Amino acid sequence: MPKAISHIALIVHDPDQTARLLSAVFPDARILVSEPDDSHHQEAHVELAGVRFVLVKGMGPATRHGDHIALAVDAAELRACAERLGVLKIEYQVARGDSALYFSDYDNHVFELDAT
Repeated sequence: MPKAISHIALIVHDPDQTARLLSAVFPDARILVSEPDDSHHQEAHVELAGVRFVLVKGMGPATRHGDHIALAVDAAELRACAERLGVLKIEYQVARGDSALYFSDYDNHVFELDAT
């Protein structure tokens, strides 16, 4: 039986750029590794909400679809993230009576902030 999520791997055009985006939107995100791995794949590792995101260089999704990663935040953090996204000029949508925020990284991976 699984005990926890080990990591989430996302294919991205520029792993370092995506790592910087996540750390700019989420101040508690930690960039752990940003270098080629043993098999010479360029990748960056970011820890966010206790989960390691492995950002691997490649071609990400061509379009946005319904798949997304949802992160639980409180209402104040949702508003703070919206402000940081605005400063970064990253488009976002607020939904469900301002209790959810959706944004995409540079490679069409969708993130949801769910105010609980």
